[in-house]
Amino acid sequence: MEAIEFIHNYQSYIETIKQVTKDEYLPILLEMGKLDPHDLVKPESWFADENSALGFVYRLFIKEVKKSEE
Repeated sequence: MEAIEFIHNYQSYIETIKQVTKDEYLPILLEMGKLDPHDLVKPESWFADENSALGFVYRLFIKEVKKSEE
């Protein structure tokens, strides 16, 4: 998957995480949803498949959760 497809799918990845996370983390996901996905990946970036791209967003989410708990 190329960067442009990731950028196109970014909001759906956020929605997927919203469906499986606790309500207390929704503010983090709302903030992540405001991010411009162009700022998250370089144009030459690519992912092996959609699961890899979703995993990337999950890792960003987990990083933000940990940051908020400090």
